[in-house]
Amino acid sequence: MSSVNYGLWYDFRNPLRWKMPFEEFYAERFTQIAAAETMGFGSCWLTEHHFCEDGYTPSPLVLAASIAAHTQQMRLGTNLMLLPLHDPVRVAEDVATLSLVSGGRFDLGVGIGYRQMEFDQFQRKLSHRPSLVEEGIEVLRRAWSGEPVNFSGKRFEVGDLCVTPVPQTTPKIYLGGMVEPAIQRAARVADGFLCTGGIGIDTYNEALESQGKSIQDGDIILGCWAIIAEDPEAEAAKIGEHVLYQINEYIKWGAFGPPGSTPPFEDARVAIENGLYELWDADTAVTELNKLLSTYPNIRDIHFWAQFPGESVESGNARLRYIAENVLPRLG
Repeated sequence: MSSVNYGLWYDFRNPLRWKMPFEEFYAERFTQIAAAETMGFGSCWLTEHHFCEDGYTPSPLVLAASIAAHTQQMRLGTNLMLLPLHDPVRVAEDVATLSLVSGGRFDLGVGIGYRQMEFDQFQRKLSHRPSLVEEGIEVLRRAWSGEPVNFSGKRFEVGDLCVTPVPQTTPKIYLGGMVEPAIQRAARVADGFLCTGGIGIDTYNEALESQGKSIQDGDIILGCWAIIAEDPEAEAAKIGEHVLYQINEYIKWGAFGPPGSTPPFEDARVAIENGLYELWDADTAVTELNKLLSTYPNIRDIHFWAQFPGESVESGNARLRYIAENVLPRLG
């Protein structure tokens, strides 16, 4: 049995241009995820944003609980939740409950966030992000220990309280980031690194070693932006508008530098050539993924966008079937 999971990544965006009723939208995706589990996909990762016109999910833990009910063995996780926007005690309670209802299948991936409007609404300061995330992680760990939390920091005060129920399987805490200080922090305070498109793996492993840890002490959870299909160029042309929408929304929000510093892509072809996307057929995917696994033995999970925003489920399903039949059986 491979120690690496291959999985799906969802943002649950339902853009106005292609909008469908949300009840039907969620139901379709839950059916897709349950079917993907039977095809051999071993994980499902959800991400979080707020106040998005396209309904980008603000509630990944709620969706994860529903996905747990639709699946048997699939690992579930967030890549990622915006920990600084939340009260860590409430997150600890919700995640403990989710761990219990899923039979210990959930791990929590978090990041520090970057959208000013989200921080404004939840009355948090962007400048406080490092302390919010580090103290938040410490509160989570203490909350799941079964012992009183007794934490006093710059941002949070939690007294002589026990958070119950205690998860039987303690969720791992993964931390994302693209810049060096964030990656160093992941090595220092988290159980692993949420990697976007392969950025920062070397930095992370070096940080583990410089902190006196072994690379086996830190999991790498890789969100892979590859588009895998029999004819990947034709596939990219077919879903190009959906891909363009995805990357330009992230750019607009400031995911790749302050809003306005990175211009949006003009068209899908340029977005795919210069964005995070790789175009792979099965043979290329097998070569590239096996190379990653042999270079970085602490990769524990590689997951792919199951659906681009507004893309039909039939279109996404065709890619998942292709990966399940032609790629997964050949991976180390």
